[in-house]
Amino acid sequence: MPKEFYTEKDIEDLFNRGIVSLQVTENVVLTELAYEKARRLDFQLISSGAENPPGAPVRPYLSEQQTRPTAQGKPMTAVTTPQPTPTPPNTAAIENRIRSAVIAKLGNQVDAKLLDNIIHRVVKGIGLK
Repeated sequence: MPKEFYTEKDIEDLFNRGIVSLQVTENVVLTELAYEKARRLDFQLISSGAENPPGAPVRPYLSEQQTRPTAQGKPMTAVTTPQPTPTPPNTAAIENRIRSAVIAKLGNQVDAKLLDNIIHRVVKGIGLK
């Protein structure tokens, strides 16, 4: 079955015709702006699945509790299970392993200082530092 796509203009047109809700299924795709317009108009998006917009990436590695508004504009709190506190990794050992693997693969083609900066930024960016 083909997917139906709704834009911000489509949601506004439905609302202006007196339609106040839309059943969102796996075959209905709304743009990000359509979701925002529906929220501003108190247009109800009815879904039996997850509350994420279809285009929203699923990020199970995020353990922080997040809130997002529902179609009625009220904040909805996501429930997360407590995660055990991991022991901090030995980042120096991880950086050395990465550095060794890159040098083994590329040899002297890589500037050592640039490689160190990249490794440091990546390790910090993924939360190991």
